Amino acid sequence: MSRKTTEKYELTISLNSLEHLGINLYSNMAAVLSEIVANAYDADAERVDISWDSARKKIVITDDGLGMTEEEVNQRFLTVGYRRRSGQPGLTPKHKRKPMGRKGIGKLSLFSIADTVVVETAKDGEKSAFKMHLPDIRKKIEAGGNDSTTYTPKEVGTDKIDFVHGTRITLTNLRRRQTLATPKALKKRVARRFQVIESPKFRVYIDDEEVKVDDREYYDKLQYIWTYGQQKDVVARAKNIEHHEKRATTTAPGGVTISGWLGTVKESSQLKDDDDDDNLNRIAIFVRGKMAQEDILDAFTERGVYAGYLIGELRVDGLDLWVDEKSKDDDAATSSRQNLVEGDPRYVELKKFIAAELKHIQTRWAALRVDSGAKNALKIPVVKEWIDTLKPATRTKAKQWIGKLNKIEASDTEEKSLIKQSVLAFEFHRLNENLDRLENITDEGVPTLLELFSEVDGLEANLYGQIVKSRVGVLRALEEKVDGNALEKVIQKYLFDHLWLIDPAWERADSTEYMERRVEKVIAQVTSKLSAAEKKARIDIGYRKTAGKHVIVELKRPNVVTTSFKLAEQVSKYRSGMTKVLKKADLDKEPVEIVIVLGKPPSDWANPGGETASQATLNAQGARIIFYENLLETSSRIYADYLAHRKDVDKLQKLMAAIDDFSAT
Repeated sequence: MSRKTTEKYELTISLNSLEHLGINLYSNMAAVLSEIVANAYDADAERVDISWDSARKKIVITDDGLGMTEEEVNQRFLTVGYRRRSGQPGLTPKHKRKPMGRKGIGKLSLFSIADTVVVETAKDGEKSAFKMHLPDIRKKIEAGGNDSTTYTPKEVGTDKIDFVHGTRITLTNLRRRQTLATPKALKKRVARRFQVIESPKFRVYIDDEEVKVDDREYYDKLQYIWTYGQQKDVVARAKNIEHHEKRATTTAPGGVTISGWLGTVKESSQLKDDDDDDNLNRIAIFVRGKMAQEDILDAFTERGVYAGYLIGELRVDGLDLWVDEKSKDDDAATSSRQNLVEGDPRYVELKKFIAAELKHIQTRWAALRVDSGAKNALKIPVVKEWIDTLKPATRTKAKQWIGKLNKIEASDTEEKSLIKQSVLAFEFHRLNENLDRLENITDEGVPTLLELFSEVDGLEANLYGQIVKSRVGVLRALEEKVDGNALEKVIQKYLFDHLWLIDPAWERADSTEYMERRVEKVIAQVTSKLSAAEKKARIDIGYRKTAGKHVIVELKRPNVVTTSFKLAEQVSKYRSGMTKVLKKADLDKEPVEIVIVLGKPPSDWANPGGETASQATLNAQGARIIFYENLLETSSRIYADYLAHRKDVDKLQKLMAAIDDFSAT
C-alpha cells in the first residue's frame, strides 16, 4: 500500500506496537490491575472495586472517580502515549493528588491478561461504552501490515451504566497463565504495590474485602529495622522487632529525599512467600505512593550473608517532580513501567545512598545477631555455667564466638550441635592461645607457669575426652554392623575412615593421591588373578599411609573361613607389588604393613602349632591378622577405660550431654 504525504519523510507508529507495549507488558495480574488502580487514583476516585469471577473468567474493576466524556475517552484513554501531565497539568481537581500516570501506556497492559476489554464510563451525566477485542486488533494489524495505525473499538450500549460518575472496566477471555493467583494472593500483591491504600479517601476492595496495609504480610516478620523519616505506623505494625534505629540521613548525595524503611527478618526462609511464590527478599522503590521498581537490591553485586535477610520499602518522590510544565523533568521510569532508568542521575544518587545504608546495616546486623545468638545460647544453663567459669577477657571472646552462630540458619537440633562444636572449637582455640603464651613466657614467675600448665593439662584432658567419646560411639556402631554381618560396605567405610580401629597409633591417613593411584593399580593386578570364590570372600582392600607407614588393609567377610597358605600367597603378591612402587618413587626404605581383617581364624589354626606357624609366616612378610571381634574389644576397652577414669574431670563431656538434653520448653 502506498502512502500519500506532502513531506519527504514521516515517522509512523504501527498498531503492531501494541504487541510490545501492551500484550507483553506485564507477566502477572497484580501488576496489570495496579495500572488501573493508579488510573483510578489519578481520576480522584475514593473507592476502587475489583471483582474476580474465576469460574466465568471475568474481572470487573469499578471506580467512583470523575469518569470520562466521549471526547475524553478518545483524547485520553484511546490515545496511546497520551501524556497526562501535559494534557491535564497540575494536581488532580478534586483531591489535589500528584498524578501517578505519566506515559499513557499503562492501560494497554490490560491486554496482558485479557483478550476482551469493555470500558463503561460516565461523567456529568454523559455515558460512554465501547469494547476492544484483541483478535480484532491483530486482524487489523495483519490486514494493514505496517500501515495499520488505527483501530476502531466497537460501541456498546450504555443502558447498564448505573453510576453517575466513574469508570467500569470488564475483562473477559482471561489468559490462564497470567491469572493463576488466588484472591488472597492478589490482595497481597496489590497491597504491596501501593502505599496509598487504606487511606480515608482512597480505598481498594477485591471481592468486597478491603485491601489493607497488613495484607502485605511482612511487617510482623521483621527482627531489626532502620527507618528514614517519620515511620511510626510501620514500627507499630512491626510487632516482633528487637531493634529499631532511626537513621538521621534521609537525603541522597545529590539532594533526593528518601523516606521508608529497611529491615531484616530472623530467618531468610521467612522472605519466601509460599502462597503465591513471591520473593520478599527485595527493596522496593515507591514514587508517589506506587511501586516504581520492585527490587533495587539486584543492582548491588557486593552482598554479604545479611543481604539474604533484607527487605525494605523506600519512597523516593524526587524521582518524579513533574506536576506542570514549570516543574517538568525527565521520566525516571522505563517503558516497561517496572524499573527505573539506571542512567538517571537521581537513580545513581539513590544507589549511592542505599549502598552506604547497606554497609551500615551489614555491620549492625552482624553485631546484633552475635549478641542475640550469645543470649540464646546462654539460655542453656550449662552453657552459662561454662561461660561463667572463664576469666572475664576470655568470657567476652567466648560469647562472641558462640554468638556468631546466629548468622547461620539452623534447626533446634542443628543449633545445639553448632553450640557444642563452637564450645569445643573455642576450647581448642584457648588451648592454642595458652600454648603460644607458654612459648613466649619470660618472667611471669612460677605461679603463673603452674597456672598455665594446669589449664593446658585440663583442656587437653577435656578435649581428648571428647575424641574418645566419639570413638567409642564409632565402636558401638561398628559392633552392630559386624553382628549383623550384612552391612559389609558400612564396615569397610568405618575401617578405612577410622584407621585407629586397627591400631590406636594410626590417628589419620596421610596418603598422597599419586601413591594411592600407583598402589591401587598393583592391588588391581593381584585381584584380577584371584578365583571367583576368593573375590567373593573379600569385602574390599585398600591402601593408606599413616604414621609414616604404607598400609594395605584387606577385609574378608566376617563369616568367611580361609587358610594361612592362601593369605600368605596374597600377601606375597601385595608386598612384591608395593616394593616395586616404592622403589620407583624412591621410597623403598619406608616400612610396609599388610593387615588382614578376618571374622574367623584360618582353618589351619585348628592344627597343633598351626596358629604359631601361620603368624610366623605372615610376620616374615610384614603382615598380620586381626579379627573384627578383637579389634572392637581392644579398642572399646582402651577408650571405655579412659572414659570411666576421666569422667570426673571431663567437664566438656558433661557440658555436651547437658546441651543435648536441654529443652527450651
